[in-house]
Amino acid sequence: MFSAFLIKYAEIGVKGKNKYLFEEALVQQIKYALKRCEGEFKVTRTDGRIYVHALSEFDYDETVDNLKTVFGISGICPVIHVEDEGYEKLAQKLVEYVDKVYEDKNITFKVHARRARKNYPMNSMELNMELGGAVLDAFPEMKVDVHHPDVMLHVEIREKIYIYSIEIPGPGGMPVGSNGKAMLLLSGGIDSPVAGYMIAKRGVKIDAVYFHAPPYTSDRAKQKVIDLAKLVSRYAGPVYLHIINFTDIQLYIYEKCPHEELTIIMRRYMMKIAERIARENECLGLITGESIGQVASQTVQSLAVTNEVCTLPVFRPLIGFDKMEIVDVSEKIGTYETSILPYEDCCTIFVAKHPVTKPNLNIIKRHEQNLEEKIEELMQKALDTDELVIARW
Repeated sequence: MFSAFLIKYAEIGVKGKNKYLFEEALVQQIKYALKRCEGEFKVTRTDGRIYVHALSEFDYDETVDNLKTVFGISGICPVIHVEDEGYEKLAQKLVEYVDKVYEDKNITFKVHARRARKNYPMNSMELNMELGGAVLDAFPEMKVDVHHPDVMLHVEIREKIYIYSIEIPGPGGMPVGSNGKAMLLLSGGIDSPVAGYMIAKRGVKIDAVYFHAPPYTSDRAKQKVIDLAKLVSRYAGPVYLHIINFTDIQLYIYEKCPHEELTIIMRRYMMKIAERIARENECLGLITGESIGQVASQTVQSLAVTNEVCTLPVFRPLIGFDKMEIVDVSEKIGTYETSILPYEDCCTIFVAKHPVTKPNLNIIKRHEQNLEEKIEELMQKALDTDELVIARW
């Protein structure tokens, strides 16, 4: 019965004179999500409202599921369109709507009419009273409750007239692309895909970099990361994934540096390489899935030493999360089952038995001097291996 959806947003509504820019970004993201659906749609923006109109047959559940992946949407309201043929026709359509949508009529309700088109012959208060009376006449078992109704019957009179009462929660946040672009350090674990999802939710476009270490990591491990990027792209849009061969750098660090410092030094060089790729691709920051104290390389001291090599800001949206909170989000967005597949990533191959948990920056820098002979050459060689995969849902 529904032929259109009213799209509600929250934060965008307080953006003042720039609101139209965020609305337009949201429209573009809605159009992108709808390309995954069967059917033809038209997305319109008018008077602070965004509507999705179905121009052909469509799958309701599929359409709603895809709209629920669009950051910036706070609510999805299936609506029916009523031709402006006078009050009697509107009242009839409202009664028909209630009859079809609510099989059980033993409910309380309230009519909330909004007359944005001031030339309509009845004002909002009159519409509320008259339409409420029409519903009561048709269904005497229903009761009016103006304070806490079971059902709020919305009637919007604009250029067109719409009726709706259902609001399906959206993901919230800001439309992707409205807040710049950042580079995600994506591994095959649980955390980094969640971090990418959470930053994308704030309107940031995501690129990603993955450090591959053949033959110590398999092609299955690489494919796992590509699959994770695709899953994230369902929410974040196409993810440009840079795959970097990190093997020679890892082996060189393993040969030249104390083994208890392997993880932190490797992490520093990953951040250096990620920042170079980020700058080349006009990214404004780096994103990691680190959480304080989760592993040795994520103590406050370790994070401080890692940050020292970066000049771009490093965003860590999971910094205060515990593991179960991260797992909960990964299950919600559909990345968990892929993340736990038993294919090693490059960080796990060279893990020390007793990694340093409170690294001293001066000592780390002194030991990194052992790498001076070849490290710049190896970093450039790694950058030259950059394999770009465009991950799309």
